[in-house]
Amino acid sequence: MKKCWLALLLAAASALAAADTWRFAAIGDVPYSERERTELPKMLDAIAGGKPAFIAHVGDFKGGTERCDDALFEQRFRLFDDSPVPFVFVPGDNEWTDCQRVTAGAFDPAERLDKLRSLFWAHRQTLGAKRFPLSRQSGDYPEHTRFRLGPVLVVTLNLPGGNNNWGPLPWPGAEHQARNDAVLKWVKTSFALARRRKLDGIVLLFQADPGFKHFSQGLGHRGYRQFLEALRDETLRFPGQVLAVHGDSHINRVDRPLRDRTGRVIANFTRLETFGYPLMGWSEVVIDDEAPQLFRIDNHPWK
Repeated sequence: MKKCWLALLLAAASALAAADTWRFAAIGDVPYSERERTELPKMLDAIAGGKPAFIAHVGDFKGGTERCDDALFEQRFRLFDDSPVPFVFVPGDNEWTDCQRVTAGAFDPAERLDKLRSLFWAHRQTLGAKRFPLSRQSGDYPEHTRFRLGPVLVVTLNLPGGNNNWGPLPWPGAEHQARNDAVLKWVKTSFALARRRKLDGIVLLFQADPGFKHFSQGLGHRGYRQFLEALRDETLRFPGQVLAVHGDSHINRVDRPLRDRTGRVIANFTRLETFGYPLMGWSEVVIDDEAPQLFRIDNHPWK
């Protein structure tokens, strides 16, 4: 009888070991107001208490009309770098492309992006009190990174809202063209890497809502059309599951908005949009390679 119980316990332990899960938290479009600036450190502490593998902020760490001053950038850097768990940040339009607005200080967007790079991507690792290394895209885009989390590849992209800094003309500006080429290359090489390593999934972290609905209707915004075409084609070729995490529209939602050329929903693609001003909260992403759906998403409003 004792041997029987021992065998059962060993079998149960083996099953638990095989059914590992991994978790991370996603936030974005925060803080915008004085209240949010007060509450965000408390919310980050609450998130860290759950011991996620990392926290991701998918851009817009300030309101669009706030000045893009060095002091504000450095304050946000200190806040994120003080995180007890690893912290990953991708840039949004409010902290670089929209800094040219008079109300934001009439800065040169390229200069503000360089300032962000000097703070948030000065080293080949995450922010936070505990850090882990990141693989970077070679060249001028240190914000394009990737890393493994269990059975998935996590990829960061500089894809800001506001039409991806396309510019005011019918043709793309030089900055958009160069960075967009780098984004497309990073997306394609990341999917190729995940296929080669036979990973179960890919997570893409970026700021912009690229307009999935309009894209499926053939009305895609110029600044995101090439990205969405590459995302569609690579997802269809990928045998695992794809999760895109973004902000920008301030609508917390989980859905399947990506469609193939015939209009059919692409079943292995999921979109998570984070909470955004005026609603604070975070989304917990649970990765379970034993579940029918690799990604489970639990949303946590912050009251």
